Amino acid sequence: SGAMAVLRAVERFGTPSNGWLSRLRARKPRMVVAIALANKMARGLWAMMTKHEDYRNPVAMMA
Repeated sequence: SGAMAVLRAVERFGTPSNGWLSRLRARKPRMVVAIALANKMARGLWAMMTKHEDYRNPVAMMA
């Protein structure tokens, strides 16, 4: 699944230590983190589809 692929990439290449994903990984089992990430991704996709909006990269918005 997409969430597990993201987790594998994070484990292999790392992630910023202040992100919610790294904080969650520090205190929850791997599968719980994968489910939380999949849920977050699904909510974002659902919002994009129902509002007919394109993806807005949060990093680009902060720059």
